[in-house]
Amino acid sequence: MDVLTNDKNVLIGDRSLSSDPEQVAKLASALVRGYIKGGVIPCAKHFPGHGNTIIDSHEDLPVETVEPDRLRDIEMVPFKKVFRARLDLVMTAHIKFPKIDSEWPVTLSEKFLKDLLRRELRYRGLVISDDLDMKALAKNYPVEQIPVRAFQAGCDILLYCNNFDHPQVALDSLSKAAKEHKITAMQIDESFNRVVALKKSMLENPDPEAFATGAKVIGSAEHQRLFAAIASGDVPADLLAN
Repeated sequence: MDVLTNDKNVLIGDRSLSSDPEQVAKLASALVRGYIKGGVIPCAKHFPGHGNTIIDSHEDLPVETVEPDRLRDIEMVPFKKVFRARLDLVMTAHIKFPKIDSEWPVTLSEKFLKDLLRRELRYRGLVISDDLDMKALAKNYPVEQIPVRAFQAGCDILLYCNNFDHPQVALDSLSKAAKEHKITAMQIDESFNRVVALKKSMLENPDPEAFATGAKVIGSAEHQRLFAAIASGDVPADLLAN
């Protein structure tokens, strides 16, 4: 969904569909409808838009001083469009916008996730954080605080992609926060029910295979062959057929 408005933005770069918000909105909506028709749950990222940054949020926290109206008129145009295309999942950006929330970056901000996303845009689907181990957050907040604050802000799903110890830290921190009434049982139930409802409506077999089963397939010789073919731009007919 990111509108590439800064040609120095190497993080987004050619991952963006266009520098024109209307073009991004049109193409992204078609992608969402296509994914849904193909049985894939699409996720729109990075709300409210990552196309104007210079700093890579994998390495540090980007700070954008744009006005709220600019976000509404450019960055958020594709999101508004795809929300009308039955989008069920949106990912947050690890970006700080001081003119909207002077304290918290988007992933940790109730002003963005509850006020703007839920109330103003009337989004009813699931909210997933970007990777909570990215340095945009990890360099600026304690590891125990990040998951609690993200959940308080409005994230339904907390994503961890790097440190395999941190999901347990998150669970322990959230359990402690619940006991201390910093998060409520009602909010936990609401997020849980949204996840279960989406799985029931979209996934015939929502339970994943055992890790050992997947490990026999992921990175197999066939996968490596496909990877090499895609990288070279010459995909054999038999791989296309499969």
